[in-house]
Amino acid sequence: MDHIEQTFSVRFEYKVFFTNHLFAPDNFLFRNFLKATSTDIPKKVFFVIDEGVAKHHPQLPEQIKNYFANEPGFALVKDIMVIPGGEQSKNTESHFYSIVQAVDAHGIDRHSYIVAIGGGAVLDLVGYAAAVSHRGIRHIRIPTTVLSQNDSGVGVKNGINYLGKKNFLGTFVPPAAVFNDHFFLTTLSDAEWRSGMSEAVKVALIKDRAFFGWLKANAALLADRNMEAMQYLIKRCAELHLQHIAGGDPFEMGSSRPLDFGHWSAHKVEQLSDFTIRHGEAVAMGIALDSAYSFLSGKLEETDAKTIVDVLKSLGFSVTHPLMDIQNGESPVLKGLNEFREHLGGRLTIMLLESVGRGEEVHELDTIMLQKASQWLKTC
Repeated sequence: MDHIEQTFSVRFEYKVFFTNHLFAPDNFLFRNFLKATSTDIPKKVFFVIDEGVAKHHPQLPEQIKNYFANEPGFALVKDIMVIPGGEQSKNTESHFYSIVQAVDAHGIDRHSYIVAIGGGAVLDLVGYAAAVSHRGIRHIRIPTTVLSQNDSGVGVKNGINYLGKKNFLGTFVPPAAVFNDHFFLTTLSDAEWRSGMSEAVKVALIKDRAFFGWLKANAALLADRNMEAMQYLIKRCAELHLQHIAGGDPFEMGSSRPLDFGHWSAHKVEQLSDFTIRHGEAVAMGIALDSAYSFLSGKLEETDAKTIVDVLKSLGFSVTHPLMDIQNGESPVLKGLNEFREHLGGRLTIMLLESVGRGEEVHELDTIMLQKASQWLKTC
């Protein structure tokens, strides 16, 4: 049969910057980035800010306006949009449509930028709106939480929750750039500070034994909000995530998702709690459960499993919850396995541990063993 075949590749490149006080008058980082990408076509810059960030940094909108006051070639959209933060921003389509309508109202085109300032949920939402408006408007991420600075904000995923399922609608579109401003971390609650550290534990456990050793040694400092330790955690975690993204399957065409270690139950328990359990808190419990399963199934040494649990506890996490309790095959959290399989594309692939720093993928989990893992965590 006659046919025409076409193959092409698209190169993506973006930088993750680390700074303090990004919009201070004497901080030229953001300004220089925009100038480096300038053309003869004037660019509009439209900001969307997480409501929680706006509350804790009430001077931020005015700082942004002053920062752009004398910048030829860039037209700041004066109507800076503020939207609710947290998972609620992704649970309804109304915020998505508000951003799309603003794109239309302000004439934001494909030569312009949409800049999101906020936690991971707001970055996901704004990135999705940018990706589908005009088939793609460049978006810049300014993560403001530990979780978004070390994990979700540096990746290529965007999306919203739909039909009661996490990230059911979404895109794989890299940001134009990411700016991690450490100053935003100073106003986080203790729970928000802690929440993002679970993703560092996750990536260390599957990719970097030495980094896990560092986390163990510095757990007390991190729990006590030591900024120097947190800055190292964020940068190392971001490095490991970026290395993985560049490793061969950035848009997750296959079923292998090593960075989803601990996530099959985490996503479900978030939903079961009506998102009162933060993502990072749920991931910590998911890591503990899958580490316990790895031990009980003979893959991981018991001492390593106990060390993982101890590190999570030292960082301030709970390692189990009534909603994570597995009593039988009908326990609600187990529905997460099938939903995870659907999200992966039909074949269940779960990352377990065969040692600290080394993961192994499996394609099924035994319900009886999961019950035992759930009960084992109660004894820790």
